[in-house]
Amino acid sequence: MKNNIREQVKAYYGDIAKKISAGLKSSCGCDTSCCGDVACCSSYLYTDDFVDGLPEEVVNASLGCANPVALANLREGEVVLDLGSGGGIDVFISSKYVGDRGKVYGLDMTDEMLQLANKNKEKMGVKNVEFIKGYIEDIPLDDETVDVVISNCVINLCENKEDALREAYRVLKKGGRLAIADIVLLKDLPEHIKQSVEMWVGCIAGALPVKEYEEILKKVGFKDIEITPVNIYTKEVIEGIAKQNNLGDVYSKIDIDFIDGAFAGAYVKAYKL
Repeated sequence: MKNNIREQVKAYYGDIAKKISAGLKSSCGCDTSCCGDVACCSSYLYTDDFVDGLPEEVVNASLGCANPVALANLREGEVVLDLGSGGGIDVFISSKYVGDRGKVYGLDMTDEMLQLANKNKEKMGVKNVEFIKGYIEDIPLDDETVDVVISNCVINLCENKEDALREAYRVLKKGGRLAIADIVLLKDLPEHIKQSVEMWVGCIAGALPVKEYEEILKKVGFKDIEITPVNIYTKEVIEGIAKQNNLGDVYSKIDIDFIDGAFAGAYVKAYKL
């Protein structure tokens, strides 16, 4: 199964970018998304002070599970890297906090997402942002070049999470911090769900238990690790996703009781000391 995951993820999110660019909306009236579908639109994750001044196209392209910028405590002049930056919402929000003396990189493997993000960048006229193509398991930046690594519902989509988190550690400066939002498992899932490519693309099968997530972070070198579930996905929320049908009828093919309360959007924070 795993040999297909990266290409499946790339194809799925590339298609999302195309639909967003074309102005297509989901059946609930929100712009098409994936992990953000747990509440129909992931724009609900951001309070007005974060998205104020952002074009509608940027907010509508949000695909996250929480707001990592709220966790990052960004300061003027810092260099930030957003892993799996998509349409760029967290990049553009971060750019406001780091100011002209700072810089924000957005890394994505999907051409369509990069095109969408650069289109948004041009529309906004932002100068302290750069979108780069690459994989989060092999970040195309030098060692110790960024102050903060953020990410939003992306690590769970990665086949080799240890490689991705080790790369995040490598590019961080000493004293730098990891501040990401991700999906975590709160209880075990049946094996048929774990082995489903569709469930992986749908941000479920690839999620790690909190303890395992913490162990990987420790293994690659991070210290002062905090993992805090903030948005628990109940049966009612998941049933809403199935009705929206944004993942085809994937969710309707499984017994939702299996995943009721089994996973959550979480904040993950750690440091390179």
